[in-house]
Order: sequence, then structure tokens, then C-alpha cells
Amino acid sequence: MTTVMGICRSFRDRAFARFFHCFPCLSDPARRSSWGLKVTLVMLHLIFVGILFVFDGDLIEKTKKEPWYTALYLLLLLATLVQYFITSSSSPGYVVDVMRAVNETNVIYQKSSMASKQPASSQNGSLNVVIEGSQSGRNFQGSNPSSWTKLVIDMYPPGTSIRSCTCSYCNVEQPPRAKHCHDCDKCVLQFDHHCVWLGSCVGQDNHCKFWWYICEETALCLWTGILYIMYLKANISRPWWKDAIMILLLIALSISIIFLLLLLLFHSYLVLTNQTTYELVRRRRIPYLRRIPERVYPFSKGICRNLYNFCCVRSSIYSLEPLPSSQELEEKARPYTCLDILTCRCC
Repeated sequence: MTTVMGICRSFRDRAFARFFHCFPCLSDPARRSSWGLKVTLVMLHLIFVGILFVFDGDLIEKTKKEPWYTALYLLLLLATLVQYFITSSSSPGYVVDVMRAVNETNVIYQKSSMASKQPASSQNGSLNVVIEGSQSGRNFQGSNPSSWTKLVIDMYPPGTSIRSCTCSYCNVEQPPRAKHCHDCDKCVLQFDHHCVWLGSCVGQDNHCKFWWYICEETALCLWTGILYIMYLKANISRPWWKDAIMILLLIALSISIIFLLLLLLFHSYLVLTNQTTYELVRRRRIPYLRRIPERVYPFSKGICRNLYNFCCVRSSIYSLEPLPSSQELEEKARPYTCLDILTCRCC
């Protein structure tokens, strides 16, 4: 018996070894789990939509008469799934990538300056690092480079030690708003949260893609829920087991719609105020946010500029935001007056 079990175990190990050799991306347990969630999410979409087309004969007839209606619905389904995979495969913006780009540009600048005594331009492709703020606003493209450590220290108040802004896990100097993700084992710029369904973090580089995915998913669920209700109203006297399946799916769909709507509203509020989920939830645990009043949004630049930076700034540009000065915080904490509203101070 022991010999048979040993042979079966050996055969199983060889089979798994061959499988992982053919598909090396699945050899990592974390990647297998991530791909399992992706497959599950796609299957859920196909089940909810497929059952609707299998049960609802009226929808098939409407498709024959008005094909554009079903085409738009299926196009939204396709766009939602495509947006999901784009978001899940995009980088959230890792600190180590920006640090490497800045340090490489610094080395290139120093070598070029020693050879020709002229400024060098960045050779890191299309990656630009923008340091925002009224006092330190500049575009780091190689014309005036400095080391990553100096850039990070300059974004904190004077007297801040480098140890206080160094990650204890990956030993990387963190600019403000960055945080180490224990699931990804990397520091992320403007860390928002680690999304289990995406299998990656949501950060500066993919927060906009994540918002659009939530928006498309919410629209798809609302449209599917309307089709489910139309089917039940027209076919309530049909076989009971079909109604039972549709009602159970509609309940699950209603819960998803409520969750997605709340999530969409929450992230829209974060976008308008230039905050992240981590900053909002853990505000009292973040050292540089502890003494700032709750109603003050330290990184907000006004609704219009927040929206522009969120939607229109290219993903190849990493924006590093220094901590606001005490004067800027006092200005942000000042209550709004009628004159401020007329002059669009909030924008």
C-alpha cells in the first residue's frame, strides 16, 4: 500500500513539474491564486449573462428586431472585461522603479558632465518624474539631477532624518504618500489599497484605470439587473425553477450593485479631494498626517486640478508630492466664504 501511494505521489509530482515547465507563470502560488480569481470573475460574468440569454426568449426576439440594443450590451460586457485585465496587469507605480530611474539619470548626468561639461538628458525612455509643490516644483528629466535620497529628504520638513522615511521591509526611501504593500512586497507610490480581485495594488499609476473599471462594472450590473427584472415581470408564471434561479441571481446582483455604487462614490470622493483609502482610514497612524485637522485635505489642489491630474496626466509621468508647508495648511484650513465660492477657490 505504501509503495502504491509513493508511486502515485511520484507520478503526481512529475505531472505538476511538466505542467509548470510548460506554464512557468503558474509555478508561483500567488500567481496561481491571482489567475484563479481572474478566471472566477470572468466565469461569473458569463454565467449571469449566459443564463439571461438561455432563459429569456423575449430578449432573443428583441435582438432579432433591434440588434443594436444587444450589441451595445455585449460591447459593455466586453469593455468591462478588457478594462479589468488592463487594470490588473498594470503597475501601480513602484517606488523602486522611480528610484532606479532617478539614480540612473543621475549617473548618466555625472558621466556626461565629466566628459563634455554639458547637461545630459534622461535616457530612461519616456519616464519623467515630476516634483510638485510651490516651493520645489520641477520636472526631473536629467537637466538638474540629484540622488533619490536627496529628493526624498527635500519633500519632508527640515530636520527629518532619512531613517524615519526609509521602509523597514525593503530598505527604500519612501516619498510622502508611499507605503509598503505586504502582499506585493514592494513600496507603492500613493498607495490606496491591495485589491484581491485584481491581484495587485491600486496606486498612483493605475488608480484611474481602477476607477473606470468600477464605473463600467457598475453600469454593466445595473443594465443586467434591469434585464433580469424585465424577464421576471414578463415570465413570472413560467416554470418555477427558472424563476427561482433568476431571483437568486438577481439578489446576488443587487448586493453587487449596492457594493459597487458605494465603492464608486467613495473613490470619486477620494479623487475630488486627492486622497487615498489608506490615508483616509489610517490618518491618525500616518506620522505626517496626525496633526492635520480631519476636514483639511493636505494634498488637494482644488477639484478641477485634482480631476485633471487624475484623468489627464500620462502614466509615464510619476508625480511626487512634497508635504505642504504650514502656510499652505493654514490656507487650506480657512473656511470658505461667499467670495471664495464666487472666485472658485475650491477649484
